Amino acid sequence: MNARGTPSSIGYRVGRDLFATKGSLVLMLMAASLVLFTSGCSSLLPRSHTLTKSKWDSYAEAGAAFERIILGETTTNDLGRLGLHPAENPNVKILTYLDLIQRFMPNQSITKEDLDEAVRACIEARDKSEAWEIELRDLKSRRYGNALLDVTGFVRKTHETGWQFKGLLLIRDGRVVYKLVSGLPQVDHYDKKVRPLGPLQEFDNITRVFNIF
Repeated sequence: MNARGTPSSIGYRVGRDLFATKGSLVLMLMAASLVLFTSGCSSLLPRSHTLTKSKWDSYAEAGAAFERIILGETTTNDLGRLGLHPAENPNVKILTYLDLIQRFMPNQSITKEDLDEAVRACIEARDKSEAWEIELRDLKSRRYGNALLDVTGFVRKTHETGWQFKGLLLIRDGRVVYKLVSGLPQVDHYDKKVRPLGPLQEFDNITRVFNIF
């Protein structure tokens, strides 16, 4: 194969063509930026809402339901009335004893002797015990800041708010023997991403790959 057809020359030509498109791309971005700049509408920035359907509207309400559970007394029928039964709530996940092993014994440094007695008993009982898990979330995410810098990819700021709840129930002989609650009662997270080259950053990454060959 002659020099013009070597992988190195092909990579060079592809990289050159990609750079050549930058001029037209910049013009398109400038036109789009002008529209955004003149409108000044940060409300045009994307927003998202992730919601798990449930009877509770907050972390506190979900936690209050778990507080009504009395170990050794609360039955699966009681859980149904509380909205925590998989037959009543599609967001309740049924776990196996293998799932419990992965949750409570993620590495060899943790043995069964390290576990709560109720957890150890459920693992040893295998299919004779039950484990239910519920995950709830109500998260809202919105981009804010300069719409021009956001849309062109130079600076993107995101604000996420809401709450996340996770509850685990272990059941033996139809009664709850163990419960565990975790999560984030209040999410208030800010994220900022800066790309000095904006959308052209991707083109530079591609050309670097071609120049390797």
